[in-house]
Amino acid sequence: MKRIKFFMVIFFICLSIPLGYFVLRTQQSLEQEEIAELRYFADTLFYEMEKELSDLVLKEESRNIEEYTSFSELSALPEEDYILGYFQNNPDGSFQTPLASDIISLTDIKNQKQNNKEITAVVSQLKDVNRIFNTRRADVSEPFEVSPPEKVMPEKEEEVTLASRYFDLSKSKKKRDYLGQEKKRVENITADQAIQLSKQEQVPAELFKTTEERGIVPEIAVGEIAEMDANTVAGSGKSVSAYEKYAWLETEDKLSASAPVLPAPAILKGSSARQESGIDLDTSVFRVEVDPLQSVFVAEEKVVFFRRIVIENRVYRQGFVLLVKEFLNHLSESHFIDQPMSKFTSLNLSIRENGKQRTIIETGAMASKPKFSLKHNFPRPFAFLSARLISDNIPRSPGRQTLNIMMTIMALVILMGLFAIYRSVYAIVGLSERRSQFVSSVTHELKTPLTNIRMYIEMLEQGIASSPEREQDYFRILDSESSRLSRLINNVLEYSKLEKKNRQVELSEGTFEDVIAEVQSIMFEKLRQEGFTFHVERIGNVSFMYDREVMIQVLINLIENSMKFGKNNAEKKITLLLEPAGRQVKISLFDTGPGIPKHALKKVFDDFFRVDNELTRTTGGTGIGLALVNKFIKAMGGKVEAKNNKGLGCTISLYLPINNT
Repeated sequence: MKRIKFFMVIFFICLSIPLGYFVLRTQQSLEQEEIAELRYFADTLFYEMEKELSDLVLKEESRNIEEYTSFSELSALPEEDYILGYFQNNPDGSFQTPLASDIISLTDIKNQKQNNKEITAVVSQLKDVNRIFNTRRADVSEPFEVSPPEKVMPEKEEEVTLASRYFDLSKSKKKRDYLGQEKKRVENITADQAIQLSKQEQVPAELFKTTEERGIVPEIAVGEIAEMDANTVAGSGKSVSAYEKYAWLETEDKLSASAPVLPAPAILKGSSARQESGIDLDTSVFRVEVDPLQSVFVAEEKVVFFRRIVIENRVYRQGFVLLVKEFLNHLSESHFIDQPMSKFTSLNLSIRENGKQRTIIETGAMASKPKFSLKHNFPRPFAFLSARLISDNIPRSPGRQTLNIMMTIMALVILMGLFAIYRSVYAIVGLSERRSQFVSSVTHELKTPLTNIRMYIEMLEQGIASSPEREQDYFRILDSESSRLSRLINNVLEYSKLEKKNRQVELSEGTFEDVIAEVQSIMFEKLRQEGFTFHVERIGNVSFMYDREVMIQVLINLIENSMKFGKNNAEKKITLLLEPAGRQVKISLFDTGPGIPKHALKKVFDDFFRVDNELTRTTGGTGIGLALVNKFIKAMGGKVEAKNNKGLGCTISLYLPINNT
């Protein structure tokens, strides 16, 4: 058995290694599939966000240039809470907004005392934004150039993704550098549109003085110095050179609503040339260059998105102010919060300003130890914005549950198979050992009666028996030993026939009286010699089917077995009880012997089985007596049970069916 156990362990290890590798690789593949699936939907989320940004950029880039300076849909407060307002930054640093398209200057806004305080507040904020924008607009590339995207540490790519098995993603993974138009476009506008575009440059004439009159060297600062190339300052009576500089004294108490104003320099220049050449201004066409949308931070959470408008070599900037936090909240609420993935992923929206990364929005299921992380940097003009999706609880693939179930079933089948093989081998080895012991026991059981028979015959031949009574005792011993030998040989032969299924039982109906009488006749003398009493009890007189000769042999085997193991007990009693048990007859044999060990109650009917204890080693036996009883009763359609009594001894119960026909 040790060798068998060793080979079974080796077999189990050899089977477990490839099976374990298969499970490991399958689990890894499923994990990659889960990550690839989550990555796909994360990319889809970022794509939807980027699409909204692109739509916003395209919408703003497609606006007509006069919408920022005249009454239009931009004249009302924006419906979107993340857009503060629209404005135009003029070449001289001043600004105008469609929210006050009928107002000449910012001072006039105050003087007219508008009732709409909200618009007034927004215009005031736009004024502050314009002031900061004038100081930072030089940091933006002019003319517009698509610069290479900022280098960002690449995200760790998965070795194998689901899509890479079917598509070459090298091209699709290349991100766009810009949302919207990537090159400047050229438009033609009329003179009226050009005048409308530059009308804010008409400022009160008394606000302008020559540098000589001021007696100081002008400080050329954006928003304070206006470069004028007009030939005449309307209403002032002063002639100036084409590039003579005037200082704009931004003092509101010196302004006068009735003061003469300067005509727009760009239009004057163009109109003078056209009037000299006889060209009608009403039909003149101006060439306008419109650059793509750009962005620049003007405050911690305010970004100016603007486009450069170039007309007659003068640069105007039109755009809007984006409130960053409100806009990121809008992106989160529109694309993430209401989605199922928000229950197991976390979305971080960050901005990058002056080289520093700062998280503005963090929503969804918080992840302490992320197992998945995907970052997305948006193209220009939203290059300052990045999004990251992280998760520490990736949804399980349905295939993982199927794999676990199948692997559990397979493991159970393998273990059960190995257990069955082990039990079978154990049973075969045990049977082989018992057969070997049976041969030894049969040899011993045959040798003992033969030796006794031979000895008593020699004693009779030599005349050792001195009296007829002594001779009769010897003859009875010879008869007993020969009967014992005959029963042993008969048991072996019957067992062999039952094993080969050559033994047929002949059932006949009866009340079992004939069997009891025959058994008492055969066993009377031996019971008397051993000091046993045999008592028969009946409950009812039931007729049933049985083989007479077989039942005689069965009862003799049971009685001899009880006598053999109970001969040393103080009380020597054997009781036979017949009683009906439903549709069966129960034949029970009670004794007062030592009983059967509890662990062997179900094994005593196995072939060649003998309880291994001191008593069985001294009493001898072949181990086929109870096995033969079991086989005979089963051949007649019954069953056998063994149980210990509450006191001394055990009970062997035989159940045989009743013939109801």
